[in-house]
This record gives sequence, C-alpha cells and structure tokens, in this order.
Amino acid sequence: MSTFARFPARLQQAIASRLGWTSLRPVQELAGEAILDGKNAVVLAPTAGGKTEASVFPALANLIEAPAQGVGVIYVAPIKALLNNQEERLGTYAEMVGLRRFVWHGDTAERDKRSFIREPAEILMTTPESLEVMLLSPRFPAPKVFADLRMVIIDEVHALAGTDRGAHLMSVLERHRRSSRHDLQRVGLSATVGNPEQILEWLRGTSAREGVVVNPPKSPARREVSISMHESVAALAQEASRKAADAKSLFFCQSRALTEAVAERMRGRGTEVFVHHSSVSLDERRAAEERFHHGTNACIVCTSTLELGIDVGDLDRVLQANAPSSVSSFLQRMGRTGRRTGQTANTSFYCEDEEAVLQAAALVELAREGWVEAVPVQMRCWPVLVHQLFALTLQYGAISAERCWEQLHVVPDFSGIARPEFDELVEHMKGIDFLFESGGLLSMGERAERVFGRRNFSELYAVFSSPVLYRVQTATGGDLGSLEQSFVDRLVEQMSAFLLAGRGWLVEQVNHQEKTVRVREAPRGQKPSWGGFVPALLSFELAQRMKALLVEESALPYLCESARRAIEARRADLGETLRRPLAVQLDEDGARWWTFAGGRINHTLKYALEWREGWKVVADNFLLKIRGAGIAHASFEAAIREIAGDEFWAAPETASGLLARIPEYRLSKFQDALTEAQALEMLGGYLLDPAGTKAFLNSISQDRGPAPNQ
Repeated sequence: MSTFARFPARLQQAIASRLGWTSLRPVQELAGEAILDGKNAVVLAPTAGGKTEASVFPALANLIEAPAQGVGVIYVAPIKALLNNQEERLGTYAEMVGLRRFVWHGDTAERDKRSFIREPAEILMTTPESLEVMLLSPRFPAPKVFADLRMVIIDEVHALAGTDRGAHLMSVLERHRRSSRHDLQRVGLSATVGNPEQILEWLRGTSAREGVVVNPPKSPARREVSISMHESVAALAQEASRKAADAKSLFFCQSRALTEAVAERMRGRGTEVFVHHSSVSLDERRAAEERFHHGTNACIVCTSTLELGIDVGDLDRVLQANAPSSVSSFLQRMGRTGRRTGQTANTSFYCEDEEAVLQAAALVELAREGWVEAVPVQMRCWPVLVHQLFALTLQYGAISAERCWEQLHVVPDFSGIARPEFDELVEHMKGIDFLFESGGLLSMGERAERVFGRRNFSELYAVFSSPVLYRVQTATGGDLGSLEQSFVDRLVEQMSAFLLAGRGWLVEQVNHQEKTVRVREAPRGQKPSWGGFVPALLSFELAQRMKALLVEESALPYLCESARRAIEARRADLGETLRRPLAVQLDEDGARWWTFAGGRINHTLKYALEWREGWKVVADNFLLKIRGAGIAHASFEAAIREIAGDEFWAAPETASGLLARIPEYRLSKFQDALTEAQALEMLGGYLLDPAGTKAFLNSISQDRGPAPNQ
C-alpha cells in the first residue's frame, strides 16, 4: 500500500483538491512510510526537494487519526527567519485539514503567547532557545501543554548536530519529553550530510523507537559552475553586477565586512541591491526578503543568513565571493537554484586571490566526486553542561546534583562525561560561587546571578553570548542596524566612517548611555572590522583536495582564464615540492612545511613542534612556517620521526603540553565556570586533532620509507 493510500481520507482529499497534487515524490513516499510506522528518521533530499511535506503530511495524518490534547507536534528550526518563512506553508497544511499551527519565538507578541497557552495549537513551530524559555517560565504550564506531545521535526538538522546549539536542543528535548506520555518520535530534515546514520543515532536520544535514514536515489542534475579571479573587490563586484543583471540572484560573502563592501560597489549598476546579514536591522532584512520574493532583477548580497532553507522565490543565479569553507555549504547554496523545470543549478565564484580560486575548485571537485563532510558528533560538551545546570536550577528553584545528573547524563552530547567528572564540575562551580548548595539542593550562586541574572536571566536562554549592541540611527531616527561595542569603542565622532546596509556612514555622535550611534551618509565608507581572532579551520579533506589540484596536470573546464592562470602559477611554484613525501622548503631563516593538512592537524603539529623542539611555528590550513636555531633537513626529519611515534602520543605529558600552549580563546560565555582542565579540553577539541595528526604523520612515513638508520 502506498503512503498516500495510508493517509486519512480528509488529508488525501486536501492534498488533491487544495494543492492539486496527483502523487507524492519518492522521498515523501519513503519518509511517510517510516514515520507512519512510528520510526525515528533522518530525511535527506535536495533543497526544495519536498522534505517538509515528507515529515508534515504523516504528522498531520497522526493528528487526524488521534487528535492531540494540547501540542502534538513540535517543528524546530535553527533560526527565526526559517520559522517565519515556513509559517504560511505549515499554516496552510494544518488549516486544510482543520488543524492549527502556532509560531513561538522572541518576536511573537505576548498576547498571542497567552492565547496559545490557554488553547494550544496542535503544531508548534519554534526555536531551541524558545523551547528553553517555555521550561524556565513559571507562566508556561509545560506538563499540561506537552502532555500529548508525540513528534519533534527538526529542520536543517545538519546545522545543529555537532554544535553547542545541537547539544542544547537535545538537552531541552529530553527535559520536555518528561512532560509527555509518549516516546517522542524524532525526525530530522537535511539536504546535505555525510554521516546520516550517526546523526540518526544522535537524534534518537532516549527514544526506544527504530530508526531509518530516508535517502532516495537522486537523478543526476545538470550544474553550471564558473570560477574567476579579480584584482580587487571593486572589480569583483563590477563583474558580478553584469552576471546579476536581468536576474534574481543571491550573492554569498564570507563576512559581513565583505558583504557591505560588495553591496556598496554593486549599487547603481542596473540591478537593485539588498543587503542581508545579522547586523542589518530586522525591518531591512524583511524588506529585502519580501521585495525580492515578489520582484525581479534584484540581488541580495548576504552572509550565511540565507544559506538555510529560507524561500525567497525562484532564483536564477547564485554568486559567491571567494569560497565557503565546506562542500555542504557550497551544495546548500547552489541548491537554491535549478528548482524550475528546465532550469540548471548554478554557482559563479568571484575570487580575490589564488588561494580562493584553489579552494573553490577543490569544493567543486569534491562535490563532483559525491563527497560531503561528516557532521562531528560530540560526547563531552562541557559549556552546554554548565548552561543546563544553570537552567535546571532556574526551572526548579533548587535541585539536587543527583537529579541534575539523572536528567542530563542521557543527553548524547554529554554521554562521554563520567559521573566523577560531573561531580568535579559541580564542586568547582560551588567553589567559585557559580552554584550555591543548601540542604543538598543547588541554586544559582551570587556570581552567576551577577553575570547572567540581569534582564530576567535572558543571558541564560541562549547558548551563545549576546554581545552589547549599539543601535545605528540616522539623524531622522531611522534604524539601520547594530554594531558590537568592541567596534563602537574604536569610533571617533566626526571622523570615523563604516559600511552598514550597503552604504557608507559618517559617525556624528556616540551615546554610550543609550547605546546608540547617530550617523549621516558619507560618500565613501571604510570597512568595519567584524571578525574575531579565533582561526578559521578548513578540513583535512578539503585541504588535501587543494593539494591534489596543484600536483595534478588536469584542466578544469569551469575555470575562467584569470583563474586558470592563477592555478597554473601555483602549480609552477609548488607542484614539484608537493610531490615529495615531506614537502619542506628550507632557507636561511628556517623551514616552510607545505602539509595541506587542514587547520586542526596543522595547529596540532605547530604546538607539538614548539613544545618538543622549542621552535617558533606559525600555522594556517596549508603551511607551517618554522623558525629556530639549527633547522636543517636532518634535524627536521628527526623531529618529524619523533612526533610520529606511538610513544609521543601515548605519553600523558603530550596532551597537557599541547593544551598548555593554546591561547586563551573564548569559545563560550560559560567557559569561566569550567575547571582549567575542562576549559583546555574544550579549546583542544576545537583546535587540535591528535588522532588525525598521528595518522597524517604515519602516511608521510610510509610514503618516505624507513629512515636511513633503520
């Protein structure tokens, strides 16, 4: 029996009459069968491939056959914009069978929330942070509202798995499932993920249901790719303007600063240009989405804010400044095009330098080979464990450590943390006044209340820090967006200029009391420094594919002449060196080791060489620059042999020696609550890869053969 035939008659009739569908897509048939059978599922399909309906239709079938008392289904999206974008669609699907949906996030009016609490809709659309708020709010009766909760649908699950926000979501779901009398069915939706079976196991949590990955065969699709190189941002923007003319385009940039610079230089070239990133005001972002959705001949210059499945209508082109850091992002962005019959999915890369050209080409080649990154699954997520300890003390007023452990140790992202380690964390937090214990019950300590207790503990509702933001306003009171305080602190009235919303602004006045920056339009803007200082890390696989492109002699048909010359120049410069097993260049100042091993392995090598040899090492994703006394081929190879040995990595002092050298990067606002060892472990997990480094060194040793003295 087909999935469609298993749907209740009311749903079948609505799909046929209201939507005009005569059949379901393969992914909807397969996913519907699994979900109707009560299985947990990860559903994979391209962007606009029907994943939403694949999960929502069987959810509606369940709600029709067994009406829910309160909320029966939760739909979770990683960002509010995706919720807003899906609101109308899910509302239509629910309404056409006589059910309701409600959207709850930070922008939802309080009167609407109160109405929902009095009479909950069957489908709740929300974010992980809002689910936390529901548990912490004394005015939200979670046990009543979620007593009949059966299913959770997580859209864009790849954007959450393996991250702190994913750990947070799983923690909150496990706390919510205590209110329900059902074994919560978990359904994750994704377009691109390299390890769906692992994501399914992570998503399962405490559920005893069977699980299945729904990944129907995909018919080969035509794709058009071009890569070009340009001497400046201005030249890049000018060329992109020609491509964007008479078309609807998204132009992805890797930073807010570049987004602003590109948009400024594209204006006035015949295409209407909008800007979309997290520091542009909500009203401007919505205006861009709305006008773009209903208009023509427009280009939205954006960061990753439009990478997820936000529907801005049928696109003609995707443009990319430089290159994203993963195949997954590349495919996600390209997948925004090619949706109409007869249209081809496409991406045009506009690169500023040779490295960006090489990275873009490597992404294309990996995608052609069918390779996509695996989403890392974590089991020792210390900062979110701290967050959840605080949240539980707020939820219950006071709670025992035993009860905290009972609720938290079942979360997959904490499964690698043993009870003695948990107890050590609790004792440490008590010792530094982040937790207070009385009568065997834990509550929030005075220090934690000072740090997180302002504004009704709103700093605890989100896993990520909320930076102090200054509103940017025109002389007439128009709201342009926001700037972080660290940037505002460097502004000088009547002198400093910056770019925001695609235009240049001159600072007239900074009001630190009201947290505002008053500006007037400037003829030319100066790029603000948006970025942080934590290094951006490329994967081993991507870096190795970039190396292979330099060693190979093959022609890449999608390279424009400028990009082709760039790669040929790099091949002439490095090709011969990279063909050697140990690609080292020596000069009078030291050595350059072209590993192309990616950021985490290279930083592990950096700290290992600094610790064992006393050398000064600078590392990026491709190269280690090594300076020190007496560096020669013999001494360098001896150092590599030493750190490649099993004894080096098995020694306890190796781990502590490497961790001790890591700068005090700030990766989480809950970092200060961790013990020194736990904080170092968190930093090491981000920056280091000892197992991968050892495997990389062993592969080099095998290629080189035995050392002369062996």
